[in-house]
Amino acid sequence: MNLLVTSSTDDSGFHAPSIGEFFPDAVLFAGTDFEINRIVLVRFLAVAVLILLFWLGTRKMKLVPGRFQSLIEMGLDLVRVNIGEDLLGRKDAKRFLPILTSIFFMVLFMNLTGIIPGLNIAGTAVIGVPLVLALVSYVTFIYAGIKKSPGKFFKNSLFPAGVPLPVYIIVTPIELISTFIIRPVTLALRLLMNMMVGHLLLVLFFAATQFFFFTAGGLWSLLGVGSLAFGLVFTLFELLVAVLQAYVFALLTAVYIQLAVAEEH
Repeated sequence: MNLLVTSSTDDSGFHAPSIGEFFPDAVLFAGTDFEINRIVLVRFLAVAVLILLFWLGTRKMKLVPGRFQSLIEMGLDLVRVNIGEDLLGRKDAKRFLPILTSIFFMVLFMNLTGIIPGLNIAGTAVIGVPLVLALVSYVTFIYAGIKKSPGKFFKNSLFPAGVPLPVYIIVTPIELISTFIIRPVTLALRLLMNMMVGHLLLVLFFAATQFFFFTAGGLWSLLGVGSLAFGLVFTLFELLVAVLQAYVFALLTAVYIQLAVAEEH
């Protein structure tokens, strides 16, 4: 984490975190289309750890699972039961379980990198990953609707049944914006903003702690104790937010799918 605190003779004041933290310098392939910076490396690491854990937890499945297998199964059951079957029913949940599971655990692991020492930034704190996942969710619920009602999905979405004909002048633009524009935008922005703000808050508290302890000194160190305490509390809060945002993203994807395959479509 770049704490943005300097102690030189020319400028020893406190420096708050800035938006520049989300655009670090390239570490590989600088100036090319394949440029990789620290955040991209964090994303690669999160995906690699996710794949490794699930491979280790499922490669030798046993009828009586051990602790590690049980932990993996609990995570899978959380998505299958609480998100999939509760909203989509057993049949549709089985169809869309791979995409819901992938979204949940990808968001979760990339969110958690924001509180891991040495990484200290969420892979979802820059628009790329939230936008891609929102587009995946968008394409999935449109596919589900077209698959359920070929030729009628868009008509029924934009022209709800039972609405008086003149009212469609108002209803149809609202449905177009809310269903096909606002949904992916809000999915991406909700995840992005939560992880950006969480990172900035943590950097702020720990940067203040470093400043109070090592630059200001004296009685200012007492404020450092307070900023450190707030930093630790917000780290736990960020852990909760990381899990909650993964759950909300997968849950809303399931809700959109459920609306797309509803009987009126």
